[in-house]
Amino acid sequence: MPSPRRTTEESPAVKPTIAGFDYQRVPVAEGVSLNVAVGGTGTPVVLLHGFPQTHLMWRHVAAHLAANHTVICPDLRGYGDSDKPRENGPHTYSKRTMANDIVALARRLGHRRFALAGHDRGALVAFRAGLDHPDVVTHLACLDILPTLDMWGALHGTSAAVGFHLYLMAQPPGLAEEMITASADAFFGYFLDIWANRPDAVPADVRTTYLRACRAAVPSIVADYRASAGIDVEHDEADRAAENRLVMPVTVLQQDWGAALGFDAAALWEAWAEDLHHATVSCGHFMAEEEPAEVTKALRSLLTRPAVVLRPT
Repeated sequence: MPSPRRTTEESPAVKPTIAGFDYQRVPVAEGVSLNVAVGGTGTPVVLLHGFPQTHLMWRHVAAHLAANHTVICPDLRGYGDSDKPRENGPHTYSKRTMANDIVALARRLGHRRFALAGHDRGALVAFRAGLDHPDVVTHLACLDILPTLDMWGALHGTSAAVGFHLYLMAQPPGLAEEMITASADAFFGYFLDIWANRPDAVPADVRTTYLRACRAAVPSIVADYRASAGIDVEHDEADRAAENRLVMPVTVLQQDWGAALGFDAAALWEAWAEDLHHATVSCGHFMAEEEPAEVTKALRSLLTRPAVVLRPT
């Protein structure tokens, strides 16, 4: 595991973008517009980024998929160059609200149905979109995450130390924001360092962009995590009690951290998905940047599986 490096990088002169993609701001809710990169032609695929990143984490995968698909890469609400509404209760950054953003985004761009892939935080949004909008999400991929309810159940004892940031940002408003703001680059840079098996997977200009974006979004990032310790758990519990499951084809890619932490990740996902392909990828957490060819191959395979057609509820 690489040693964390403290950094205070400044913004690059030219902000990196996904080559060949067009950028626009799209309104998705009252007072909320998302920064989105769109490229390619064909059936739509929406790619959602994780923490502590922006849509740029998909730059390699998106370029490959754009050969056959319309690829839509937004910054999530509260991240990157998207709007960051002030937290006004638990629903502002609930995954249900953020999933509704993505459905609205696709509709604004002319797509009633679309395939959806997410990494880390974006995977939690994608998971919620799949449960809440089964008539809209045709295919679902979740990268290196467990559903929120299972994540909290899996963390216990000393092994939970790997998720210290989850507990920190679960606290009531105030303390976490103050602590992180005081050393934002060191805090966010720490995860970029320890979660990557290949340090060169995140080049300097992209790393600087991530750090700048996170530095400007501390309250909304904390609010996103706080929701995952409250309202998001309630939503997952309600779905489990109602035996709601993901009905579309689902692909889950994960590191082999399930075995290390003492749980069966595939079994946990099987409880949620009727048509599941679960695979382990030999890389760090940032698999779309470390192993883009393998991730692209998995997504292309997912998109060949027959979609379930449901009538809107």
